[in-house]
Amino acid sequence: MILFFLSSGLFLGWSLGANDAANIFGTAVGTKMVRFRSAAIVASIFVILGAVISGAGASHTLGKLGSINALGGAFMVAFSAAFTVFWMTRLQIPVSTSQAVVGAIVGWNFFSHTQTDYNSLIKIVSTWVFSPILAAVFSALLYLLLKKILKHWKLSIFRLDVYTRIALIVVGAFGAYSLGANNIANVMGVFVPVSPFPEISFGNWFHISSAQQLFFLGAIAISIGIFTYSFKVMQTIGSGVVKLTPQSALVVVLAESLVLFLFASSTLRNFLLSHNLPAIPLVPVSSSQLVVGAIIGIGIIQGGRNIKFNTLGKIASGWVTTPIIAAVITFVALFFLKNTFDIEVYKENKEMSKNKIEVNINNDKITSISDEYFYNNQNIDYFCYLDENKNGNN
Repeated sequence: MILFFLSSGLFLGWSLGANDAANIFGTAVGTKMVRFRSAAIVASIFVILGAVISGAGASHTLGKLGSINALGGAFMVAFSAAFTVFWMTRLQIPVSTSQAVVGAIVGWNFFSHTQTDYNSLIKIVSTWVFSPILAAVFSALLYLLLKKILKHWKLSIFRLDVYTRIALIVVGAFGAYSLGANNIANVMGVFVPVSPFPEISFGNWFHISSAQQLFFLGAIAISIGIFTYSFKVMQTIGSGVVKLTPQSALVVVLAESLVLFLFASSTLRNFLLSHNLPAIPLVPVSSSQLVVGAIIGIGIIQGGRNIKFNTLGKIASGWVTTPIIAAVITFVALFFLKNTFDIEVYKENKEMSKNKIEVNINNDKITSISDEYFYNNQNIDYFCYLDENKNGNN
């Protein structure tokens, strides 16, 4: 039964591999600098490494947006997001898995009458606007820098071709690692609060947490998605918005990878906080938005003449409709799952009366205890409370 519920997360991982993960090597494959099979192998290996090693940061923000407290609910949220991404992929629209998951979580919040954390929602939505702009800026700056370097080096066409192919693979590996670290929260983040896996320990020197096991399974699903269904989306990204040279493709992948890394690195965030600098939020951002932003950045530098606005409008419409469609599908599917199959999709919040202690201490003895009602919005396994016995000890 547990594997059945997790299957929706694996389906979502497959959808992400078919759509978002393809963006890492889309420009390289679209410009025929890297073969699809080689790109898929490199991307799969480094997506798994990024997910297992650095995947925990962005999942925390999704958990604050909506803490899904039943395995049935987590199953349907992941399935609805995956279904949305799958159909967008069939239309060859590189949509955002991040947006689909966020929309699905909000749909669960509405169905379960759980209050949405709007601070987290605003933080996530703002990155949907800010991250592609940042990718465009990085791409424009890197493009200008690369032009100066190439002008100074004056490489032969053959040597430039070899260096570009090697750089595309290296940068693609970095991008795949960053994607795994950032976007695995989309795939398995909703299952972390209800994870069925115990922690695995090998002595005192090596531990595999429950979340890391989930992330590993999700990363395997992403890899399968890359191999089986990502080629068409790679073609759309590689040549559908702006016609790219191989060197431009390298710039796009590097700009996208840097932004993904910025929004996934706990180490960088802690460094900034320790130096009293503004910290970059650890949130899952859309690789689709980043790669499109990076391509537009190059298009603007080139004067904007080669930008295919019809294709760009089609992609942008997918970004707007994806979270709305995912939220609606989730709400309807949860109603169907709960009322047709009688499966628990959320745990009821309960109002309880317990001793909430306000303690006044006088000479190491409790002198007063107050009793009041409180409302709990989370699951509670037990309560600890103080009591006063006849001797005045607690």
